Amino acid sequence: MVRLPEGTPLRKRLIASLLAALVVLGAWAVPAGAAPGDPTAAPDEGSANMTLGELLDKANGEFLDAQGILEVSKQRQAELTTKIAGMQRQLDVILAEVNVIAGAAYRTGGVRTAAALIQSESTEAFIERTMMVNTVARYNDRQIGQLTKLQKELGEAKKAVDAEVAQQQAQADIMAKKKKDAEAALVRMGGRANGYVNANSPLATPAPRNANGSWPKENCIIDDPTTTGCVTPRMLHAVKEAQKAGFTRYYSCFRPSGPYEHPKGRACDFAAQANGFGGVATGGDKTYGGNLAAFFVRNASALGVLYVIWFRQVWTPAAGWHAYSGGNGDPSSDHTNHVHLSVY
Repeated sequence: MVRLPEGTPLRKRLIASLLAALVVLGAWAVPAGAAPGDPTAAPDEGSANMTLGELLDKANGEFLDAQGILEVSKQRQAELTTKIAGMQRQLDVILAEVNVIAGAAYRTGGVRTAAALIQSESTEAFIERTMMVNTVARYNDRQIGQLTKLQKELGEAKKAVDAEVAQQQAQADIMAKKKKDAEAALVRMGGRANGYVNANSPLATPAPRNANGSWPKENCIIDDPTTTGCVTPRMLHAVKEAQKAGFTRYYSCFRPSGPYEHPKGRACDFAAQANGFGGVATGGDKTYGGNLAAFFVRNASALGVLYVIWFRQVWTPAAGWHAYSGGNGDPSSDHTNHVHLSVY
């Protein structure tokens, strides 16, 4: 192999050509930053945490499904419990009536009934007494039949409650496991943080769920209002709910590449400033960002929130607020100029 002397013009030209070729081929590709002077350019959220989104997606997605199924199961259990209480009251009344019927049958017996019919003073009286006996018999049969039916339904309802309790335990176990997974994914981000919480945040209209409480799988099929890309129906719903709550400043969603859920149409960045992404938010801009983050957290269950990142903190449904140290020291990657929202 021929080795060129250090510092020769030819060696320098060859090195320069090689570096240029590597950049063209993408071997040293670096995420593009926001264009200088363009406040609406998408923020560069850094490349240090390319896997964070995937880890949180899996852990928190399964946590959200388990949480939804658990909530629906508890609701069904409450409805069944109310139904059982009503059935038990009906059962007590009918049981008392059936006991009276049984006692009367024991005291009178079939022989006495037949004797009463035979001793009728006239044909009309015989027919009248026969009809009365038949009416009483039908009533007795109906009450006993209703008693049997109620007892069966009550037994089935109690079994259904037991099944819901078992379902809830299974979902609680899943949630505990996914909480640990989310915590593990956030270990390198930092420890727990106080985060952004506002009990006065407006309530959002819930996005549609499956009948069992889980979230339906959605594709990027709706035109993104902010780009030429797309978003999922649930992402657009979250945007509209935030706007209804008064958070109407600049935002941007779809990006064809990069970390997090942007390429899937499941993430949006909401600028703290009115007209675009700028420097570190201060004053009213920082308050706006904090209130927006708190809004998404309070309505996480309604909107299917996977995680929220704002001002060097990240929130997940499984692990709560944690310090976020995955930025590169600039406002975009540190998320100090915008709130990042990812939905399931």
